[in-house]
Amino acid sequence: MSLVRPRIIIAALRGGAGKTILSLGLIAAWREKGYSIAPFKKGPDFIDAGWLGYAAARPCHNLDPFLMNQEQILGSFHSNSNGVDLSLIEGNRGLYDGLDLKGSCSTAELAKLLGAPVLIVLDVTMATRTVAAVVKGCQVFDPELNIAGVILNRVAGSRQETLIRNAIQEYCGTPVVGSIPKMRDNPFPERHMGLVPYQERDHAEKAILWTKEAVKENLDLEQIWGIGQEAGDIAKRPQNQEVHLMGAVTDESPRIGFIRDKAFWFYYPENLEQLERLGASLVEINAISQKSLPELDALYIGGGFPEIQAKALADNCIFRDTLREEINRGLPVYGECGGLMYLGEVLVVDGKTYPMVGALPVQFIIQKKPQGHGYTVLDVDRPNPYYQVGMTLKGHEFHYSKAILTSEQGVRFVFKVERGNGVDGTRDGLCKNNLLATYTHVHAAGNDLWAKGLLRVALDYREKEKIGNIKKTY
Repeated sequence: MSLVRPRIIIAALRGGAGKTILSLGLIAAWREKGYSIAPFKKGPDFIDAGWLGYAAARPCHNLDPFLMNQEQILGSFHSNSNGVDLSLIEGNRGLYDGLDLKGSCSTAELAKLLGAPVLIVLDVTMATRTVAAVVKGCQVFDPELNIAGVILNRVAGSRQETLIRNAIQEYCGTPVVGSIPKMRDNPFPERHMGLVPYQERDHAEKAILWTKEAVKENLDLEQIWGIGQEAGDIAKRPQNQEVHLMGAVTDESPRIGFIRDKAFWFYYPENLEQLERLGASLVEINAISQKSLPELDALYIGGGFPEIQAKALADNCIFRDTLREEINRGLPVYGECGGLMYLGEVLVVDGKTYPMVGALPVQFIIQKKPQGHGYTVLDVDRPNPYYQVGMTLKGHEFHYSKAILTSEQGVRFVFKVERGNGVDGTRDGLCKNNLLATYTHVHAAGNDLWAKGLLRVALDYREKEKIGNIKKTY
């Protein structure tokens, strides 16, 4: 079965070349014309994906060849591109950068899987004719890849632009579909290795407007749109039908809370969507402003930047105390990265100590350099409420915090780290009764057992609560 899905991939030769800002501008400019755009982000990313979703006014879904197999990628793309005018997929890192010599999991390999034309964003700082050699090299490196156009970025002037355009036309035969001059004012400050989250920007709309105007003034929108519309049919591979444990949400559906506020917002849309498909009733919670915890059967705390909101989280002591009490009573809680940090005793930021929930005997100290960054592979080697022993989990981590255990009493590690850093380089996944917290983020589109495990524990907790025996020890 083949379907028409207009699509385009925005790639670059390295990170920081400008592909995110240009992707945002393209989405905003096309939406102004009345088009619906489905945004996608290649790789494990929350911040860029958040900006792309904000610009498109719809969730941005991640397509990750490491965390997902080809069938899962195609299934996600088809499901989330249905009915839109065009899908824009932003790549990550360099076009051919992958995990090994063959470029496994690269943007180029994703583009070929999706049959998507590629636009390359080139930073042309202090270069002219050499840019054509770079484009030619990309073409020759993998002739199967459809490099459909080039966008020049950070152009110094008309003379440089003309030389580069002519050289690319002469030697590569690839159209230059736009030229962005050097910009003095950039409303997108960066933190760590990416943009500051849009949730922290007081003027996010102004920032998007800035990118839209830059794109409208300097890119050939009609030509780029035409490239996306000319993408060929894409074969849809059959997927296994999702098993619905509960069916439609009712008053009897398990209530699974998730904390989403300025501190915690690293959630893949697929994770929340899969919980809903399985029949859960999701309850959104704000750990900064709410004073009480609603009635729940389980709680999911995603990642984010709790260190940026450390004082606000610490000040809400009523919420922290209530959550700790419910955890001690047996409330199932699954925490990822920032969620793990919040569940510890204290968070130390710039020498200042902020009390957190205190459910786990761990202190977290923010460091200047990343303590864990990249894909992870974990072996489940000890009993826990969510995963069977013997399973292998794939995920990713990115954190600046260092974890220091203050006691081993009542807690245990349940994951062996095969790839990545975890808590101490060899272990991850701290478990205490029905609580499991880890530095690793799991993508539900590539691992449907995550949502099923969380729902199963929630249902088990609900039943035991009814008979007054809610605390379960493993």
